[in-house]
This record gives sequence, structure tokens and C-alpha cells, in this order.
Amino acid sequence: MWRGAIKGHLLESAEVTRRTAEVCVPDIERAVRTIAECFRKGGSLLLCGNGGSAADCQHIATELKSTLRRDFVRPALSAIALTTDTSFLTASANDFGFEGVFARQVEALGRPGDVLMGISTSGNSANILRAVERARELRLSVIGLTGSDGGSLGKCCDIAIRVPSVDVQHIQEAHIAIGHALCLLTESLLFGGRRVDTGGDGISSEPPRSGFTGS
Repeated sequence: MWRGAIKGHLLESAEVTRRTAEVCVPDIERAVRTIAECFRKGGSLLLCGNGGSAADCQHIATELKSTLRRDFVRPALSAIALTTDTSFLTASANDFGFEGVFARQVEALGRPGDVLMGISTSGNSANILRAVERARELRLSVIGLTGSDGGSLGKCCDIAIRVPSVDVQHIQEAHIAIGHALCLLTESLLFGGRRVDTGGDGISSEPPRSGFTGS
């Protein structure tokens, strides 16, 4: 009874990923270059999101601080998920409201030249938008991961990666695939690999074979 539903879900997820590959690659490439340049200059990537997107922030930050692949040892990268400090999150939300919990951390931790990545399937999460506003005031670059509409986030960030779907669960599935691609290519640009034909895209190295360390 459930096999059809399971197959349908997986096929729709694959279709969203296929469409993402068709329309989002230029923006993903721009994001990779922005993040890699930030790390080259000793900067940090800050990430914020709510719910499943908060988990994605932690996942991406972990891959960058640790390593994406066990067989590719490289220096740690400064990636900070703004979703993990429960003492700060509860204190700030209790005293000043939930909308400012990420903006306040951007103010504390962000420096000019750093990058903020805001993840919101709707693009309209108030606390993400407040964080983006503060990041721009502090001269951080801003990358947004969102859905097809982009919402307000898509209009106010430097690079908007819009997954071509309105289904939250499939947008989230594509977001973590994009996150892995960002980590993979950032590692490649910063620490090298085998030379390959770039097809004119300017990315001139191929990373060692994949072996994700995350679950």
C-alpha cells in the first residue's frame, strides 16, 4: 500500500533536484567563489535558519569545520551556525523577542568581509531578514537559500539560490544537496585536487572522490 507513495515522494524529490541542477548552478558557483574568497582572507561563514533549516545550518557548518570527506585532510574552516547556543537563543528571545536572535549574533561575531548564509524555504522568516539587514550594515556578503519565489530574502541578498519548488520538504532536500555541493567545491578551490577540463567555468580542479562524513 505504501510503496507507491514512497516511490512518488522519492521521484518528486529527484525531479526537484534535477530542476535545481538546471537553473541554480550559476548562483551556486557564485556562492562557492564568495565563500572561498572569504575563507582565503581569514573570514568566517555565519549561517542562520529555523527548524529544518537550522539543522541544515549545523550540518553545513560541521562539514566545513571538520571535513566533507575522510580521505581529504585539510585545515579547519571557520563556519558558525547561529542556531546552536541555546542559552543565548532563549535569553535573547525571552528578553527582546525571537526576531532578533540571529541579528544580534551577526553583530557580535560578524566582521566586514565575512559571509552570512540565510536559509529560509519561504524567504520571509522575520529573524532571517533582520539578520540579513544587520549583515549588510556591517558589510558582510549575504547568500540566501530559499524556494522558487524567493520571498523577501531573495530580494535583499547578494546571491539568491532559489530551489524551483513550492513544496517545503522538497526545497529542504534540495538545500542540503546544495550545501554539500558548496562544501565540496569550496574545499576544491581552497585546497586543490586533480586538474580537469573546466568547460570554461573557471573551476580548474577536481576534488578527491566523495566520502561524506555527515549522516
